[in-house]
Amino acid sequence: MSRVAKMPVKLPAGVQVSKANGQLTVKSAKTSLTINVPPKVEIDVNGDVITVAAASVTADKMQAGTFRALLNNAVVGVSAGYEKKLQLVGVGYRAAAAGRKVNLSLGFSHPIEYPVPDGITVETPTQTEVIVKGADKKMVGQVAADIRGFRPPEPYKGKGVRYSTEKVELKEAKKK
Repeated sequence: MSRVAKMPVKLPAGVQVSKANGQLTVKSAKTSLTINVPPKVEIDVNGDVITVAAASVTADKMQAGTFRALLNNAVVGVSAGYEKKLQLVGVGYRAAAAGRKVNLSLGFSHPIEYPVPDGITVETPTQTEVIVKGADKKMVGQVAADIRGFRPPEPYKGKGVRYSTEKVELKEAKKK
């Protein structure tokens, strides 16, 4: 059995789970997320504890472990949420959240307008800081990666968009 799938998922207060038509819905007062349940995975809900198991002894164990991880991500997302912080490093690099768009000035000849998907909020506490928040871990990571992808940090001066936890090692310049 998968070691990940053996661990039960504990529901925090205020989080409800319902199963219908091969889908599992995780709800809280703020938001809800829906996960497709693979046919070879069995789910048992006992009060505030959910256990996941493979239907047979074959390769279904992998699906059970993956589904348990996705379920745990959904439970954490609807209860606490996820966030990624980005920093803009460079002269004239700035960001501004305007409604459902993020306006980025990253040293190009044109400004970049990034449309924010539903379920995600983007904040800019300062001009050089971007905070991406949401309940879906995958979407939060994808939006942060999209914003970083416009101007990834370059290795000589360190300019670009980077995660707040990212360490950019600078290369030594060419010598004469």
